[in-house]
Amino acid sequence: MARYKELLEQKRDLERRIEEARRGEASAALETVRNIVAEFGFTAEDVFGKRRKGSGVPAAPKYRNPETGDTWSGRGRAPLWLKGKDLESFLITE
Repeated sequence: MARYKELLEQKRDLERRIEEARRGEASAALETVRNIVAEFGFTAEDVFGKRRKGSGVPAAPKYRNPETGDTWSGRGRAPLWLKGKDLESFLITE
């Protein structure tokens, strides 16, 4: 039976060989993709689809907690202070 240290050495050797194989196959796959893109004249949008980017401007707060002053824009997950409560009563009407 192999000893612990021998098995660890085999594991390291196998992990190195796996990484070498992955790099080689990834390189070949990337070369294939580049050749196909060049042959057909694909653009990044053709390959990956149209990418939507946010405006970079945070949304204005829509709800305010009167006790703490915390706000929420109404986007994303609702904060705990709104859980199970009527949103209308927290609406900012200024």
